[in-house]
Amino acid sequence: MLPRTTTIAVLAWLSLASNAGAETLLIGVAAPLSGPSALLGKQIEAGAGLAAEANGAEIKTVDDACTADGGAAAAREFDAAKVGVVVGFLCTEAIEAALPILKDANIPVITVGVRTESLTDRHAKTGWPVFRLGPRGDDERNAVASILARQWQNELFAIVDDGTIYGREIAETLRAAAEQAALKPVFVDTFRPQLDNQIGLIGRLKRAGATHVFAGGDGDDIAIMGRDAGQLDAGITLAGGEALRAPPGDMPYATGTLMIAPPEWSDVAGPKVLESFAAQKIEPDGYTLPAYAAVEIARTAADLAETSGKPLADALTAHDFSTAIGSIRFDGKGDLTENLYRVFRFNGAQFVPAETR
Repeated sequence: MLPRTTTIAVLAWLSLASNAGAETLLIGVAAPLSGPSALLGKQIEAGAGLAAEANGAEIKTVDDACTADGGAAAAREFDAAKVGVVVGFLCTEAIEAALPILKDANIPVITVGVRTESLTDRHAKTGWPVFRLGPRGDDERNAVASILARQWQNELFAIVDDGTIYGREIAETLRAAAEQAALKPVFVDTFRPQLDNQIGLIGRLKRAGATHVFAGGDGDDIAIMGRDAGQLDAGITLAGGEALRAPPGDMPYATGTLMIAPPEWSDVAGPKVLESFAAQKIEPDGYTLPAYAAVEIARTAADLAETSGKPLADALTAHDFSTAIGSIRFDGKGDLTENLYRVFRFNGAQFVPAETR
């Protein structure tokens, strides 16, 4: 048996040798820290920094300025610093300029805010190692179509929009899904937005017998429709998209109004994570929790890559990642395998998860 002093010395040497061989994961954080999106960039920086501290990683934050030049410059900095993975990016221009550089450097990217569909749809052509921790641009209208076509199959429903590209696209996607399901709306129309009242529209909807109405438009218009529907005793349930999550205007939503949107991440995050945010006086809003989750995923993927001997980008595909905002899984293109949009109902004070059938 070795003397006690010798044993301690051997253990100390083994510990030092182990620590010397282990490299701390360096994660690049690309965020707009200047310009009009700086507030959102600070959210990314704060969430990523907190997650890195909790997961034994280090971060290198670079301002991408939400521009092509800024994105390319950030990518070159990340390459020079030999980061293992990059998280962040909110703007299409910045990430599209950065990805060719990061691809050549074998550095995968987890974006928390870019919704441009072509970013991942062109994966087979570009080979860009990008993974989207958030909705695609078409997720909202696809969710509206699939959810309401299913829930309203036995209802007298109508579809109206405000004539904008957003309103028309989401309304048309719902109409096409209804037609495919052999459903026909009782009323379809385009309304004039930003009016003081929508009495005329509500009157036409009531005469058509509509009991459920999807409105492709902004929250203020839908709130006014709800008020006018109540005044005319129209018995109409209104529904809208993620635009209803905008800060409320002077007119509150009618109780029972439906919203199809992703959850508020602070509502799904675990108490331990929220406590860590509170301890650092960081509000868990905006992009803070997605950035936190992106770092968690990067840490886990790096460990999987080290164990398997495969590139980190491979470890990001076809694995379930447990994160502060729930279980996350990317498909072969880099999109989430699950559409994040859910149904919420206004209870007179706030939107809460709605029972679905």
